[in-house]
Amino acid sequence: MAIRNLRYQGDEILKKKSREVPEEEISSEKIQSLIDDMIETMHKYNGVGLAAVQVGILKRVIVIDLYDDKGPIVLINPVILKTKGEQEVEEGCLSFPNEFAKIIRPAEVTAEYTDRYGKRMKVKAKELLAQAISHEVDHLNGEVFIDKIIPGTLEYVEPEN
Repeated sequence: MAIRNLRYQGDEILKKKSREVPEEEISSEKIQSLIDDMIETMHKYNGVGLAAVQVGILKRVIVIDLYDDKGPIVLINPVILKTKGEQEVEEGCLSFPNEFAKIIRPAEVTAEYTDRYGKRMKVKAKELLAQAISHEVDHLNGEVFIDKIIPGTLEYVEPEN
């Protein structure tokens, strides 16, 4: 496992659409190693989610950890099937360090994805998990949260040394 270099605001790759991972590649050492590295990188920077594009890989791979007793979840080729309601949330992004803003996200999302073992799964997510899935799927589509914020809510927080 290794910490990958994050891509930051202004990096053109963040605006590119990620490609699907072919089914036969999911169990490959390359993809499994990417997943492990992404989880380690997300944890190092205390992130809740990370998309492969944020470490410079244009593949539809997401890792999310709500830091509950369930551990990290891996979503490969995720598709949001439906959304319900909306919630106003405070959001940040590892690619936009120390920047936070309010954004409207779905209150619930139903998503389908392949797990790291190649099994097709479905999840009905609420609150933080719904927010994280929406945020990370946006990354896979070349969209960043800063483009969706409620005007006037962007704040920069000085990092603690």
